[in-house]
Amino acid sequence: MNDWDRGLDSFLNHLRVEEGRSPRTVSAYHQDLLMFSRWQNVRRVGGPETVSRGDLQDYQVECRNKGDAATTRARALVTLKRFFRHLVATGVLEVDPTKDLLAPRLPKKLPKILNASEIESLFSAVNIRTALGLRDRAMLEVLYGSGLRVSELISLRLSAFDRKGGILKVRGKGGHERVVPLGEKGLDAVRLYLENGRPELCVRDDLTPQEMFLSRRGSGMTRQNFFSRLRKVAVSAGIAPDRVSPHALRHSFATDLLEGGADLRVVQAMLGHADLSTTQIYTHVSRERLRETVETRHPRGKGR
Repeated sequence: MNDWDRGLDSFLNHLRVEEGRSPRTVSAYHQDLLMFSRWQNVRRVGGPETVSRGDLQDYQVECRNKGDAATTRARALVTLKRFFRHLVATGVLEVDPTKDLLAPRLPKKLPKILNASEIESLFSAVNIRTALGLRDRAMLEVLYGSGLRVSELISLRLSAFDRKGGILKVRGKGGHERVVPLGEKGLDAVRLYLENGRPELCVRDDLTPQEMFLSRRGSGMTRQNFFSRLRKVAVSAGIAPDRVSPHALRHSFATDLLEGGADLRVVQAMLGHADLSTTQIYTHVSRERLRETVETRHPRGKGR
């Protein structure tokens, strides 16, 4: 095992064990580091201790020249920064070559959101006379009513739902747990699904599924399955499918909370953001929606 492999194994093990990162996240870090180490091998450079600031800058330039998006290059730099900081922290390196390296400038993109009438149309388009419909309605209500990530939604266990307290216990990024409340409509949808929809979906005798939301085959819902169902509901609701996603509902939840007067710290806790700056993007969304309202509704707006 060479120095790169030892350093890589140590870093990935740190992500899995000490930080509790998901397999998906660990795999993403792994792929970024493999790309860089292969680039280093072509240049016939040695182990991590031989990497210089200039090497890293050259790598960024090459990634840009081959057409990598700014977001891809920024993610790769974050990976390298974390990797080399780990090597310094574990005593493998004395100096971090990524120190003070600047990430590429990213375009400011406001998240997609749905307005109140679109949300209602989406919910109304679900046929709740079937077990699958009860499940889909409950998943939509939970997603929009609590702002969960899709990975958190599909991994919810039956034990996560506190009926009396009206709350969900959610395991988020890094294995961090948080408690989020559900509104009355969300609670009613979940109760209806658990009582009348889920029993019908428990079709397999060889297992007792603990996942809250089940597929028609009786196993836990997958990300791909839910995306597919959501797009079909969007079409039924007369909304362009490319405007509807689990993340759009999460964004709509956060924006509507802020516009309703919620404190930014409360929204941060609900979303499970480690850094308040991540939540602050929704204040910009709210301003955009206010401006849109003025432009379309006010006599002096451009829409009148």
